[in-house]
Amino acid sequence: MHLDIYMILGSAFVGLLVGTTGAGGGALMTPMLILLFGVTPSSAISSDLVAAVLMRPFGAAVHLRKRTVNLRMVAWMVAGSVPMAFLGSYLLHVLGGGAAEDQTHVELALGIALLAGASAMVLRYVLDRRAGHQRIASISEITVRPLPTMAIGMVGGLIVGLTSVGAGSLMIVLLLFVYPRIGANQLVGTDLTQAVPLTAAAAAGALIWNPVVFGVTASIAIGAVPAVLIGSYFSSHAPDKYIRPVITFVIFASGLKYVGVPTTQLGITVAAVLVFGLTFWLVRARPWNRQAPAPAFQASQADGAALAPSANGSAPVAASSPEAVNGANPELANGSGAAEPATEPRQAG
Repeated sequence: MHLDIYMILGSAFVGLLVGTTGAGGGALMTPMLILLFGVTPSSAISSDLVAAVLMRPFGAAVHLRKRTVNLRMVAWMVAGSVPMAFLGSYLLHVLGGGAAEDQTHVELALGIALLAGASAMVLRYVLDRRAGHQRIASISEITVRPLPTMAIGMVGGLIVGLTSVGAGSLMIVLLLFVYPRIGANQLVGTDLTQAVPLTAAAAAGALIWNPVVFGVTASIAIGAVPAVLIGSYFSSHAPDKYIRPVITFVIFASGLKYVGVPTTQLGITVAAVLVFGLTFWLVRARPWNRQAPAPAFQASQADGAALAPSANGSAPVAASSPEAVNGANPELANGSGAAEPATEPRQAG
């Protein structure tokens, strides 16, 4: 078994994206193995699936510990995805000679759907920002819809069985439109958790028909598992406004890959989008114009201005304290807060 240090580093990058977004594993890992390291397509797919079985439970465990997984939603998705994954593997075997062409058509349709989904996510973000809406509902506030959720799992499972890639990105897009109020950390946690049994089913189907290169699998696992842990920790703790743009970017890049954009043009396009996004954020946020916190002496002056002199001319007392309201004398005549009037002095006889 031979370990490749460059494959480990590349797998770490992909694993970081998977842990952060729950998507992009198959769309990025399999092409990397084929194009950069010369692994045959069948071995790349099988090795990637087996490695995914090893790395995704770690990401799911982080989100389960953080309680960012909707387990009822996971159950309905798995009920639809696991049987359809086996069915997809069987259909791929039955198709025989036409399997490659049919798989190309499926990937093209998947790429178009992902690009449309990424565009819709950007539009929804802009509209939410203008309207002041925040999609950060807690798990208890999300009402699970069984039939649409199971349908999402069935579509994702069938695509995994036919192409071995792309289901994570598509499922995230579909979940966002079925549950528009779900927070990004719950979205990633739920998708990572449901992917554990789905990936295991797809890997079992792939092992029947395709060989696994254990050196490739080991290299992927060594690089990806720690990176998935880091990415999952970030996605389970970071605010929604940081996670959603990353998810949108990964889905956009996955869609470009599936519609057949060549590797060089894909790299240029992704880099251009990153530069444009960073420039847009700098222009909008202008972090260099943020005011520094007030100096300590200004804070002390503000505190001094809030002090009010007491009734008998003693040391100033904060206006919000009982002494400032009732006077320096703590003895009150009654519970209403009014002081007992002083008695007049007796006149000398």
